[in-house]
Amino acid sequence: MKLKLEMIVMPVSDIDRAKAFYEKVGFRLDVDYTANEEFRIVHLTPPGSECSIIFGEGMTPLAPGSFQGLYLIVSDIEEARADLVGRGIEVSEIFHDADNLFHGHGNGDVTHQAPGQARLAGLHPERASYGSFLTFSDPDGNGWVLQEITQRQPGR
Repeated sequence: MKLKLEMIVMPVSDIDRAKAFYEKVGFRLDVDYTANEEFRIVHLTPPGSECSIIFGEGMTPLAPGSFQGLYLIVSDIEEARADLVGRGIEVSEIFHDADNLFHGHGNGDVTHQAPGQARLAGLHPERASYGSFLTFSDPDGNGWVLQEITQRQPGR
């Protein structure tokens, strides 16, 4: 049986502000539907992704900004950073971490698997696939990580 992640219900405080932000990032607007005052749904998809985000009125009880470490995969992180900056999105500098133990959060916090690991400035020294990152957050603080993957692990 195959299981495909299709949609992530994202907590936001201001639907129109979030919609404008994600469109500015480059997500495609798939649906903006209002059934009544208590229910509105906005559905957006990152370019090239089969998984979408959805938010709106009456969608989730989670606190806005509570999602962290949402990964977007890119084949060229320098190009992706330049594109986001050109769109007016505030993003971190590109970084890598010692021993590839990074688990990132868009708000600038970093949690590692082992104590003492640190974020190191710049691309991974060998430009290893899975090795370079940048982060950004939406207006509510939901945190995104861009990770450069040029060659997937076997079976992926």
